[in-house]
Amino acid sequence: LDVSPGETVGLVGRSGAGKTTLARILAGYLKPLEGTVLLDGEPLPRTGRHPVQLVWQHPEKAVNPRWRMRDILTEGWEPDRNVLAAFGIEPDWLERWPNELSGGELQRFCVVRALGPSTRYLIADEISTMLDALTQAQIWHALLAVARTRKLGLLVISHDAPLLRRVCNRIVTLP
Repeated sequence: LDVSPGETVGLVGRSGAGKTTLARILAGYLKPLEGTVLLDGEPLPRTGRHPVQLVWQHPEKAVNPRWRMRDILTEGWEPDRNVLAAFGIEPDWLERWPNELSGGELQRFCVVRALGPSTRYLIADEISTMLDALTQAQIWHALLAVARTRKLGLLVISHDAPLLRRVCNRIVTLP
């Protein structure tokens, strides 16, 4: 599987085919049993801010419930106000606790948090499955605009074939 800078690749496959496992390997959470994950021909760095970030399907599991959203969002870097606005994050949301946000609001934070300055590739693992159509469209519109501007490589994992056809340059199917 190759993803080039600025390219959006869809990954589809039946449940249990290994899509999320592959995402975890690419993001450095798991070691591959075989093969190697390369970035510019070199193994992924083991220290520092990882250039491959993963946005999980369930945002409530990806945040510390004991931290306010400002602390969660700014752990390690300060996001640009324009990016916050592009994702529809209201300034007063920064003082809220995770349980005070809807799933769509929380997922917006998770996407923005993954877009740190060292991020070169982003993996979106079913990030909009549970969201209403309007929220899905807003998040994808903002994410694709940022990816285009920054020439980020995107790997979009989804069972939603129409979404993949709309947002991806190409689609890879796992057997």
